Amino acid sequence: MILRRSPRLRSPSSSKAKPSLVNMLAKRTVLIIAFLFLSCLLLHRVADSLLFHLPLFDNDHSLPDTEEYSLENVLKDAAMQDRTVILTTLNEAWASPNSVIDLFLESFRIGYGTRRLLNHLVIIALDEKAFKRCLALHTHCFALVTEGVDFHTEAYFMTSAYLKMMWRRIDFLRAILEMGYNFVFTDADIMWFRDPFPRFYSDADFEIACDHFLGSSDDIENRPNGGFNHVKSNNRSIEFYKFWYSSRETYPGYHDQDVLNIIKFDPLITDIGLNMRFLDTAFFGGLCEPSKDLNVVCTMHANCCYGLDSKLHDLRIMLQDWKTFLSLPPTLKRVSVMSWNVPQNCSLQSLRHYGSPRNDLQ
Repeated sequence: MILRRSPRLRSPSSSKAKPSLVNMLAKRTVLIIAFLFLSCLLLHRVADSLLFHLPLFDNDHSLPDTEEYSLENVLKDAAMQDRTVILTTLNEAWASPNSVIDLFLESFRIGYGTRRLLNHLVIIALDEKAFKRCLALHTHCFALVTEGVDFHTEAYFMTSAYLKMMWRRIDFLRAILEMGYNFVFTDADIMWFRDPFPRFYSDADFEIACDHFLGSSDDIENRPNGGFNHVKSNNRSIEFYKFWYSSRETYPGYHDQDVLNIIKFDPLITDIGLNMRFLDTAFFGGLCEPSKDLNVVCTMHANCCYGLDSKLHDLRIMLQDWKTFLSLPPTLKRVSVMSWNVPQNCSLQSLRHYGSPRNDLQ
């Protein structure tokens, strides 16, 4: 007799177990893939929102090490012992040879006690060509690209591009403060003739140059100019910059300087305890209100000026005036009544038709 093994009987539930397990694993795999995809997409968008990108170079240039040129590394390399950096912004229009950036750097090299400050200057390039030019001229360069905005051409006063560039700057400076760095921000059309640090107020959280100075550093009726300021990193200054940047939505169509002239009266400034001071044009002058004594001037700004050609014309004259002053014997320097030969092509009148949305802000 041949014995045959009976086939194993499977219960209905066991026959479905294997397909159910496969389906479960498949669903989990799909969920994991979807999660990874969404995570990568989110990270990509976060990176884009930070807008701290290095531009691509042409084929004849090697792409620099992105880690070397990261914002944290650039700031760390440039910072003074107290974590203070000097910052300026640069686009293609101001970066071309024999343009604004060359005059700016030359002023540091020939000023009193300013050459060493180049070690602490970070140039924030707003486009690829400006970044390349920075690398050719200077040690500390950072590429800041704003998505969907082209800053490479000259941004004329109060145009849409100008407003975007000014507000982008305020937001970026807020980020610098949050990273724990103090800064001196300077427009590149400001000539540095003396070390300004001895003229800063030790108790100030935020101090700013003026288009028009009324005689007292704590008079909020002074007319500030956002092109030059010294800011210490603390909770007060960070909250102030957040408030300043958010106020662009309250006052659409205004640039940062006009908004500052409004919010400087806001009770919030007192509530957060911000110590705001205004810098005397005797030391921090400009074409709106020139410094009168070349023996004490620290900086001169090509403000109250419309158009790059006019600005370059007067900046070159300003720099030549300084060289003439330097060439004088010490005795003549002390008694010198020499004055600036500017403004010439620049004037406040040139800005009359390019002012703020409301005349009552002028």
